[in-house]
Amino acid sequence: MSKSDKTRSPSELGFSGWGVFALSLIFSIPLLAVVFHLFLPSTGQWEHLSTTVLPNYIFNSLYLMVSVGIGALVLGTLSAWLVVMYRFPGASFFSWALILPLAIPAYVMAYATTDFLQFSGPLQSFIRDVFDLSPREWRLPNIRSLGGVAIVFSLVLYPYVYLIARAAFLKQSTGIIEAARTLGCGGRRLFLRVAVPAARPALVAGVALVLMETLADFGAVSFFGVPTFTTGIYRAWFSFGDKVAAAQLATMLLGFVVLLLAMERISRGKSSYENKSTRQDSGEKITLTGLKAWGASLFCAVPLGFGFLLPVIVLISMALRVDAGFSISRYFDLIINTVTLGGITALLAAFLGLMVVFAIRMHPLHKPLAIAGRMSGLGYAIPGSIIAVGVLIPFAWFDNQLDGFFRSTFGISTGLVLTGSIVALVFAYLVRFLSVSMQTIEAGFAQVNPSLDSAARSLGASKNRLLKDVHFPLLKVSLLTAFLMVFVDVMKELPATLIMRPFNFDTLAVVAHNFASDERLAEAAVPALTIVVVGMLPVLLLSRMIVGSAKIKKA
Repeated sequence: MSKSDKTRSPSELGFSGWGVFALSLIFSIPLLAVVFHLFLPSTGQWEHLSTTVLPNYIFNSLYLMVSVGIGALVLGTLSAWLVVMYRFPGASFFSWALILPLAIPAYVMAYATTDFLQFSGPLQSFIRDVFDLSPREWRLPNIRSLGGVAIVFSLVLYPYVYLIARAAFLKQSTGIIEAARTLGCGGRRLFLRVAVPAARPALVAGVALVLMETLADFGAVSFFGVPTFTTGIYRAWFSFGDKVAAAQLATMLLGFVVLLLAMERISRGKSSYENKSTRQDSGEKITLTGLKAWGASLFCAVPLGFGFLLPVIVLISMALRVDAGFSISRYFDLIINTVTLGGITALLAAFLGLMVVFAIRMHPLHKPLAIAGRMSGLGYAIPGSIIAVGVLIPFAWFDNQLDGFFRSTFGISTGLVLTGSIVALVFAYLVRFLSVSMQTIEAGFAQVNPSLDSAARSLGASKNRLLKDVHFPLLKVSLLTAFLMVFVDVMKELPATLIMRPFNFDTLAVVAHNFASDERLAEAAVPALTIVVVGMLPVLLLSRMIVGSAKIKKA
């Protein structure tokens, strides 16, 4: 970036810059609507919460953040490093299969894990029968606990770290890796002292997504009976009807995320992580033999087995118990609705995320733009139902104003233009998942050398051409990863879809929830399996494209 770009006044954003600024503010409206409730008259519910259940909310949320963050970081980073750097039995299979748990919703994983590991489940019953043990002599710890939630989240959410870490390791300079090996760095030292520090922005982005998803989850923690901020928000808003107390809890939850991101940026300081080498591949893989080879295979097999194969097998066994009674055409309509919502939202999220991050990169000294961009990416930490309510308030006001205008002027009614269509639902998805796209793309930008920007601008390239001809080719892997994660997240999103979907417009997640709420878990397993199958298609396709792009770059 040229010196003139860095020193320009904030008012010189240009049309595209101001457009991104305005767009960021628009996506912040639902969050501002939630924060606005803080200034409404208190009902006294907050005083009761702060002295009774709030300490428990804080402890459980912090426990989950630490345990799930560490678990997802270890599983995702080490598995990504193994498949990128080493040859071992099943390495090529694990390179794409480790992404499959992304297709499993956390609440579905909770159902399957409980069914398998509970006291009367098949595992404990089998062990007691084999060893002739009585129920009092042996039993596993209760899976429906705080530790059980942490295990479920770690197994379901580690692919966020894996995807971003693998992309970062694939783009690391061969020269740096070879130099470290020449200086005597073995596998462990190379990983800890070279690869991890160089990939820090990517790893932090992945962990941040994991933590925000953990904080915002409701289905799994509610099923396991673990009180967190999300369960408190639901109870305050929908059970007690106290929007002020719910907004206060939601704002405190947002504070956790803001504090987390601020601490990381402060600790990073002025360190530079971009790759200055023109050779961006991980080099020749090392072939593991003996116990090391099988140990690597076992390490990759554990999260895949417990995070994907086990819940799928349990769901299949549950689905075979009862005929769900759905026609093929009915399921086809559900799949079309789900894929349509996921595809539209994922494309928009990848595009808008690229625009916002690029604008912030071009104007690093423009604080209002940076703040607006960060605010638009905080929705991932807010439960989907809260975002839905935050979206419905301004959208319903607009629909009412538009309908009133047409009634008074033309004598006709426009009805619910926004809230009665998928427009409002897609907007709620974007508010919820734009952070997924922004974090992933920002991690990709962190490895693009700023000198490329300066060179292109000195040669007369406009910002649009800089983005198109320089940044876009270098960010293909990050953009594909962002598309993948948003698409799968939209397929699994339940609360916002339940509240905002148009009349007679169901998705697979909604049908699965309706069955589960009626205690018809066998019927719920069928649409849940369909979510997994449909979610696997983009996972496999885009995983192949990511690996293919890395091979092309290496060639």
